Amino acid sequence: MKRVLWLSTVLLVLVGALPPVTASADGFTPAQRAEIVSIVRQALKQDPSILHDALAAMQAEQTRAAIDAVSDKLVTPADAFVGNPKADVTIVEFFDTRCPYCRAMEPTIENFVATRQDVRLVYKDLPVLGPASVLGSKALLAAQRQGAYAEMHAAVMQLPPNTTLEMIHAAADKLGLNWDRLSRDMNSAEVKQRIADNLSLARQLGIDGTPAMVIGDTMLQGAVDSSQLQQAVAEAEKADVAGQSQPK
Repeated sequence: MKRVLWLSTVLLVLVGALPPVTASADGFTPAQRAEIVSIVRQALKQDPSILHDALAAMQAEQTRAAIDAVSDKLVTPADAFVGNPKADVTIVEFFDTRCPYCRAMEPTIENFVATRQDVRLVYKDLPVLGPASVLGSKALLAAQRQGAYAEMHAAVMQLPPNTTLEMIHAAADKLGLNWDRLSRDMNSAEVKQRIADNLSLARQLGIDGTPAMVIGDTMLQGAVDSSQLQQAVAEAEKADVAGQSQPK
């Protein structure tokens, strides 16, 4: 934490964000500020990675604050999920059925969750790539009402990216779903609201593309491999244990 605060101060100095102050118990004198700037500039010459670390530290702090601000909306009883419902760690995945990176990462995250009893995967449909994306999300959320979200998810992610209603119909028939009910639910106010809520949540989190995953107080944007998932889950478990050990 001390390093994060120090790096943040360094960045503020570099961009000139520390305001000029008169001598006081709370601030820097002009002479002190000038000395800080000189020290920082010299440090940057010797180790330019300081600036990168400062930016990364500030971004991580902003992400943690954004996640904390929406913690009550991040996982809801309405969300579809796979894995252990009582898992220690929850991976919240924002995805688009058309997104090529989401599709490419699908086997990795499925295998990861399938082999971990301490992890569950919560799906957040985020159709940002046009009408076919919206259609795919509506199909998944409507299938959830027939208890077949995961099955429809697997089917749609295997369909051509420019998914059509006819393709959805064929997939539903193959899964044995009631098509009349599915097509009606796809256009229901509830399904439309679920999508709107997910889009709003993504904006609040600063998500600008898919896939994006929230694991604990960390956000991973873009396709990741199993080692990155493992690291993020381990950090979330460590943070959870540390939180439990704090005095109430």
